[in-house]
Amino acid sequence: MVSASVEELTKSFSSIGFEEPKIKEILKNQKVSSILDHLVKLAPPSSSTTWTKQERSLLHNLAGLINKASPNKSLNEQYSKLIVEYIVNGNLKTNLQVESAYKYATATTGAAIDVKDFEKQTGVGIVITEDQVRDRVAKYIQENLETIQTERYKSVPGLFAIIKNLPELKWAEPKYFKPIIDQELLKVLGPKDERDVIKKEKKKSSKATGTKTASTATTTAKERSMFTEGFLGDLHRVGENPQAYPELMKEHLKVTGGKVRTRFPPEPNGYLHIGHSKAIMVNFGFAKHWDGVCYLRFDDTNPEAEAPEYFESIKRMVDWLGFKPWKVTYSSDYFDRLYELAEVLIENDKGYICHCTAEEIKRGRGIREDGTPGGERRACVHRARPIKENLLEFRKMRDGHYKPGAAILRMKQNLESPSPQMWDLIAYRVLNAPHPRTGDKWKIYPTYDFTHCLVDSFENITHSLCTTEFYLSRESYEWLCDQVHVYRPAQREYGRLNITGTILSKRKIAKLVNGGYVRGWNDPRLFTLEAIRRRGIPPGAILSFINTLGVTTNDSNIQLVRFESAIRKYLEDTTPRLMFVLDPIEVVIDNLTEDYSESCVIPYRPGSKEFGDRTVVFGKKIYIERSDFSEKVGDKEFFRLTPDQPVGLIRVPHTISVKSVQKDPATGKIIRIIAHYNNDVKIKPKTFIQWVPEKYALKVSETRVYDQLFKSENPAAHPEGYLNDINPESEIVYKNSVIEPNFKHVVENSPWVVDDAKKSEFYVAEKKGCKEICRFQAMRVGYFTLDIESTDEKVILNRIVSLKDSVSK
Repeated sequence: MVSASVEELTKSFSSIGFEEPKIKEILKNQKVSSILDHLVKLAPPSSSTTWTKQERSLLHNLAGLINKASPNKSLNEQYSKLIVEYIVNGNLKTNLQVESAYKYATATTGAAIDVKDFEKQTGVGIVITEDQVRDRVAKYIQENLETIQTERYKSVPGLFAIIKNLPELKWAEPKYFKPIIDQELLKVLGPKDERDVIKKEKKKSSKATGTKTASTATTTAKERSMFTEGFLGDLHRVGENPQAYPELMKEHLKVTGGKVRTRFPPEPNGYLHIGHSKAIMVNFGFAKHWDGVCYLRFDDTNPEAEAPEYFESIKRMVDWLGFKPWKVTYSSDYFDRLYELAEVLIENDKGYICHCTAEEIKRGRGIREDGTPGGERRACVHRARPIKENLLEFRKMRDGHYKPGAAILRMKQNLESPSPQMWDLIAYRVLNAPHPRTGDKWKIYPTYDFTHCLVDSFENITHSLCTTEFYLSRESYEWLCDQVHVYRPAQREYGRLNITGTILSKRKIAKLVNGGYVRGWNDPRLFTLEAIRRRGIPPGAILSFINTLGVTTNDSNIQLVRFESAIRKYLEDTTPRLMFVLDPIEVVIDNLTEDYSESCVIPYRPGSKEFGDRTVVFGKKIYIERSDFSEKVGDKEFFRLTPDQPVGLIRVPHTISVKSVQKDPATGKIIRIIAHYNNDVKIKPKTFIQWVPEKYALKVSETRVYDQLFKSENPAAHPEGYLNDINPESEIVYKNSVIEPNFKHVVENSPWVVDDAKKSEFYVAEKKGCKEICRFQAMRVGYFTLDIESTDEKVILNRIVSLKDSVSK
């Protein structure tokens, strides 16, 4: 059976309806993938577009049976084709029928197929209805009623197995059994009661080496989180990852003490984005949950792309999200050891020096001239070089004999493998560039594919957790560790976090920055972590959001509105409220004197005593929001201030009514409302609006109201390029906003932390003195914080998110 490429296998499996996540799962098993591909090719041509989920599942099951079979039980081509045909035509409908067909075919000798006998032994054409199943179940229960009444619902597991194996029900569809058994038992036993409650004794925690470890089976309800369920909950325990050389595990456990060790290994060639927050939380959070440790390791193997500001930003962002690295390390710390192992690879005849061009390497890997894969793969002409010659050439690379591109060290892997990660990957290349940490010492630098797994091994990582884009790399990762005889960590892959409606590519963000479309890499409209922090989103909100998504092998493609909804909910519970007027109109109250004052006590957060109260002084002149006034008379849909409708002011005892309106002669814009304070009559208002006293109002130099940077959910798909999808109203700046004087108190006491927030597993204690922690809810406008450019003399506010519901009345 000729091995197909990953691209060919993907196309084959897609053709019968397998979806991407399932295809990725299948491709992890090279043998099953090849068998399944062969079975797909055996299917009748007429079935190419009519595969059901059940048929795909049965075919996959058949491939698994063939894979597990011993050589003396191989399935010949005739029977393979027959079974596939019967699956597609609906004659074989259950796993039991497929397994029976496989057993019959492998046990039958002779060239001719006895179709009638085959169909008899596999239950083809036998139809057992739901009613027939019900009648037989009811009969069995009556025959064994006394025993069943004694054991009650404890008998269900055994009862299920017995009934399922009754000869007359052998070919019944499995989906019938459980609901029918449940229904028939209910008739004779009634609902479950205290007699059916099994009290379980608490088990002691499962421990691999005397410490709390991953996948402990006795997680309590209180501990339930993303670390105990789904992908992370199913991970192996420390010490359970298989080794080619078992003796290496003993040393590994001695070093780690049986505790979880993870790492977060970013490349310092750009700013982290929202997707990295999940990677940080998965690696640091998983280690923390299991009382382990996590490295922050900079994968600094490409000195041409690295810069000091990236190193510092990454450290800041990890700290901002509330995580403390056990150690901060650098791949460059291990350059000497990596070089030594590269020589070991060559000495083991698993590495060779190649002088091919990039184009020649592509052709050797079966990449056609038009860039499509699937061509014939062939070995490099240098692959058979003697070991001594390869060592000599590698040392010449090290010593600067070759220019970049003239020589590379490649791994001698398996060109017959369907996985591109086994097609002689590059291990070392020449780069005439000084390194920020090692200076001019090295002329050659290891690649990611060579470095990553070996440094994981050096640091005794127990769980090498990465995103599913690296799932094919697992094979080369394990291969390399085994070839140089080092401890083999376990790489496991989870789905990425993506936010729709934005751009995360470094190259594309650079165009936005360099073109002046945004304020920089930390522009609040972007989704770099620096930008998210500047916008005012709390780190605890991000962690809580990721926890609600959980961790699976599927990518999480989240709409921006869902992300903002989660942030809004978090802020609603953790921020004080202030009266803030975005676009003010002055209101002068004609029946109050200039020195009139009335103290109004207002809670910082209604319904929460923990936030406390503040006092705002009401007087002759106040500001209200422009949208809270309408000149239209008799509008029954508008509940706020109009010439014929009074309105209440928050916590002010009486309403105000309009007397007259003053406008700018040049523009016609309202600049002032003359009003009357109705303190001589009790008027029940339809609603209350916010206000800010003019005498004590704090002027805001700039209020930046942010919205989505792009107009569509997929800016990259715009026919004229993503730059043409930019939303011109993604940033609107107001320059005359005002806020109540208690804003100063909020800033001085930020961050506001209440006890309920501290109880959260994902609470992050933020540092005082940072601008972005000065958050508050501006009534009816949204949640805001200070921008990093704000000063005491020039207050600048950023809107974090809008309020959940806009006011329309």
